[in-house]
Amino acid sequence: MEQRHLGRTGLRVSRIGLGTLTWGRDTDEHDAADMLKTFWEAGGTLVDTADVYGDGEAEYLLGRLMEGLVPRRDLVISTKAGSVPDPDRRFDGSRGHLLAALDASLTRLGTDYVDVWHVHAYDPCTPVEETLHAVDLAVSSGRVRYAGVSNFCGWQLAKAATWQLAAPGARTRLASTQMEYSLLQRGVEREVLPAALDLGIGLLPSSPLGRGVLTGKYRGATPPDSRGASEHLAPFVAPYLDDTASRIVDAVTTAADGLAVTPLQVALAWVRDRPGVAAPIVGARTAQQLTAALSVEALSLPDEICRALDDVSAPLHRYPDHDWSTL
Repeated sequence: MEQRHLGRTGLRVSRIGLGTLTWGRDTDEHDAADMLKTFWEAGGTLVDTADVYGDGEAEYLLGRLMEGLVPRRDLVISTKAGSVPDPDRRFDGSRGHLLAALDASLTRLGTDYVDVWHVHAYDPCTPVEETLHAVDLAVSSGRVRYAGVSNFCGWQLAKAATWQLAAPGARTRLASTQMEYSLLQRGVEREVLPAALDLGIGLLPSSPLGRGVLTGKYRGATPPDSRGASEHLAPFVAPYLDDTASRIVDAVTTAADGLAVTPLQVALAWVRDRPGVAAPIVGARTAQQLTAALSVEALSLPDEICRALDDVSAPLHRYPDHDWSTL
C-alpha cells in the first residue's frame, strides 16, 4: 500500500487507515484479529482508535492483538482523548483529564507510546492553551510521537495550530486533524480543509463511505446485519438516508458500473485522492468488508468521473466563502 506523509511531518502512514470504532462491542476478538492481520498483510500501517471506543475495550483489544499477532513496530497507532461519558460535559480538554486519559490508553494498549494522539474535540470550557500544553507535555515525555486534533471547526483548528507554531521548538506542531469527510459530507471543504492545507496539517477522513451508505447497500432496504439495523448505530446512519443522499449514491453507482468496479471503491477513491487528505479511516465490520475496501489501492478515478461526482455532491457555499461581487 502506498505511504503518505502525515501533514508537514516526517511521519509516513498507509493511505488507508483501519478504524476500530466497533471493536470490543460489535466486533469481537476473532473478527478484529482477522481484520488487523488482513490490513497488515496488505501493507496497512495506520490503525485508529480512541479511549471511548467500546468504553476502552477497543484499545484493550488492539493491545492484545499487537502482543501476539502483529508487531508493534509495524503499526502507526493513533488514539484520541477528550470525549467523556458525562451528559453535562461531553468534552474535557483540561490538562489533568487529557494526561490521565493518555496514561490509561497506554496501559490498555500495552505500549509505552502512541504514534499519533488526537484531542477528540474542542472543549469550550477549557482555554485552548491549557489543552495544547497537555499535548506538549505528552510529546516531551515521549509518550506521544505526533499530535493532532479531531472535530475542530475551521477557526478552532487555525487557532490551535497557530498557537503551536508561534513558539517553534517549544511547542508541538499539529500533524493531523480527523474529521468526517465523504461525498455525503463535504462540510470540511468550507474552512477546515483550506486551513489544514495552509498550515500543513494532514486530514484523516472518518466515515469516508458516508457511514456505509455510499456502498449502495441501503438503496433497496436496510440489511438486517448492517449498522443501519443496529439499535445503537441506526441513528448514526439515518441522516444519510434522505433524497439528497440517494441522488449522490445513484451517481456513485452509475460511475461504478461504467468503470466495472464497486460503489465502495469509487466513493473511497474519491475521498482518498482529495487535496490535503492523508488517509481515510475505514471502519469495516468483517475481514471480507475490509478486503473489499483495500482493493481500492489499484483504482484511480478518471478526471471526468471526479468532476461529475464533485458536481452532484457539491455543497452550497456562498458568502463569505466566495467573493461577494460574484454572488
